[in-house]
Amino acid sequence: MSNANTGKIVRFTLDPANPPALSEEAKARLDALKDENIDFSDIPELTPEFWSGVQSDQRNKSQITLRLDADVLDYFRASGSRYQTRINDVLRAFMQAHTPPRQRSAKR
Repeated sequence: MSNANTGKIVRFTLDPANPPALSEEAKARLDALKDENIDFSDIPELTPEFWSGVQSDQRNKSQITLRLDADVLDYFRASGSRYQTRINDVLRAFMQAHTPPRQRSAKR
């Protein structure tokens, strides 16, 4: 098989419930690795400026307690991690569908 770029996108998703098996040789090599042997020379220093934008999307969020029916919560949890973000997205879509266009543009 050629190493030439075919222009095709290949996606691969690991299943956490069924991780790929490592050979005994690979396991032994991993076990033998020491932290002090890691080369950090090509990693840029993480300055306070780097971290300043990390929580930018959290500034507009409020932590609340919300009671949901068990089946509703189970539905969103079953869809995987970040289910709280999906709940927020559904509530936002409802809000936008029930807000007159003039009010929507004023809120942004």
